[in-house]
Amino acid sequence: MPGRARRPIMTLSHVPVLVEAVSRYLVYPGTRVIADGTVGSGGHTEALLEAHRGIEVVGIDRDPGALEIAAKRLRRFGKRVRLVESCFSNLPRALAGVGKVDGVLLDLGVSSMQLDTPDRGFSYRGDGPLDMRMSGDGPSAQTLIDQLDAGSLSRLMREYGEVRRPKRIARSVVRAREAGAMKTTTDLRRAVVRALGGRENAGELSRVFQALRIAVNRELDELDAALRDVVSFLNPRGRLVVIGYHSLEDRRVKNFIRRESSDCVCPPGIPACVCGHTATLHTLTRRTVRPDEAEMAANPRARSARLRAAEVLH
Repeated sequence: MPGRARRPIMTLSHVPVLVEAVSRYLVYPGTRVIADGTVGSGGHTEALLEAHRGIEVVGIDRDPGALEIAAKRLRRFGKRVRLVESCFSNLPRALAGVGKVDGVLLDLGVSSMQLDTPDRGFSYRGDGPLDMRMSGDGPSAQTLIDQLDAGSLSRLMREYGEVRRPKRIARSVVRAREAGAMKTTTDLRRAVVRALGGRENAGELSRVFQALRIAVNRELDELDAALRDVVSFLNPRGRLVVIGYHSLEDRRVKNFIRRESSDCVCPPGIPACVCGHTATLHTLTRRTVRPDEAEMAANPRARSARLRAAEVLH
């Protein structure tokens, strides 16, 4: 298994999405400490610290390159910000010495900085290694492609990317691999295009790259683990705000908030409650909050953003 790779230093800016909505749902009277579980380059944290002078932020990210940028961007706030290199799924480690907080923000997915840095391998738009690791630890996308057969690759693409022609694309990828032509993001792009009859379909390419990225970084497992723990790290009235970018993420967050906002989660048809479940959250967003037309025009990558929020009851 490959060890930790040296991350290229990222210098590109990342525009945070739904900044006003994040502040509105995350901060309430009495808020003192917020955990930004995906601090990235610090865009949301910077906006929160500027708008609310009485709060502090613990910024968490597993990408050391992003944390390097965040440290420079947020230096002027001094002790009001603390940066921690950690997965947001490991809240006990990330919040060691802090304890409970008044809000947790999770801005999921991949950042513009990562997408626009070819050496990271996240995007089909540049030529780079088949890496896609957020932290540089563990197996890369190259490792997955080298080790999985066509059937396994097809299932991965279908489950994590909702790819429309996963079998055809997986067979094309395996053929290219066996011919020694599957070493870069350009190679993967060519294999997908060949599978589609020579037509370049941006949506299908994005879904293939998304599927591999999610698998490499275990993103859905990370999200599930964070959601399991998050309520225990929030003070009463504490807020949870999650921004997702595709249905796999959003469905998990919606189902979690729905479950934790219910006093009974027994299956339909049971005459009396036997689960003993009590609600821990109050839903603040009955529907997802989406960027308006002006934000999408200014930042096209905000188009797929979906925000959900909830408040801890007790």
